[in-house]
Amino acid sequence: MQPPCLPLVAVDIGNSRIKFGLFDTLQGGGAEGPARLPQPTRTFDLDPAQQDFDVLEAWLAPLGGSQACWWIASVQRSFTTRLLAWLRDRGVAQAVLLSAADLPLRVEVARPDMVGIDRLAAALAAREARQHRGPAVVIDVGTAITVDYLDARGAFRGGAILPGLGMSARALHQFTDLLPLIEMSELSLPPPAIGTSTTAAMQAGLFWGAVGGIKELAARQSAGEGTQPEVFLTGGAAANVAALVAPHAHFVPHLTLAGIALAARTGCGSGAES
Repeated sequence: MQPPCLPLVAVDIGNSRIKFGLFDTLQGGGAEGPARLPQPTRTFDLDPAQQDFDVLEAWLAPLGGSQACWWIASVQRSFTTRLLAWLRDRGVAQAVLLSAADLPLRVEVARPDMVGIDRLAAALAAREARQHRGPAVVIDVGTAITVDYLDARGAFRGGAILPGLGMSARALHQFTDLLPLIEMSELSLPPPAIGTSTTAAMQAGLFWGAVGGIKELAARQSAGEGTQPEVFLTGGAAANVAALVAPHAHFVPHLTLAGIALAARTGCGSGAES
């Protein structure tokens, strides 16, 4: 018999992309590292401005008549409202909108409820994926860049938020008279640090400024610790900067979705680590 949470649709609702992951199991497939994490069978991305859910319906079609459980981590309220209404109309029996209290994670900040649930879900997955059970730095390179710290006990201690590449590029364009808009596709590869044109100089500043900011924050967050932290990166632009941030950094594309699946595993009573 299937556990009550399967199949599971995990949803990570961000400000620029909505990520869906279908999980047929809540257990990881490997003994250590990111392989310990639950892996989605299929994934799907959606623009939060999308008004028509037909494309999502088509993605769900292979489920046939089976009813999935939905576990949702959101930092974008308007799309969340539309999605929950769509799920009600579809007759979904279980749709859990996650809060900090739903995650089996120690959150040692003054207001855990005010921390982005996507940051906490990614931290939960990183805690599970640690190979040496020491400290970890969790980096999400998305609309905003977050750099968060887990101590050796696996407790979330807080972190830093800085503008993402796309946000910084738009700010340079919007708040100046002559600087062009640099599209994210133009930052797919590390540019030279010395730009020989205005566009190339902007590319250098955007890319290497982000890499430098991430590295400096990660170093300062772990200063004074006797053990070098493991570094986990996720997010749309993370693949381009992972090796530049730390030589042995783990790039985990679906880190936040895996964290949502771990929260569901605990919520379904299957004995996840708390």
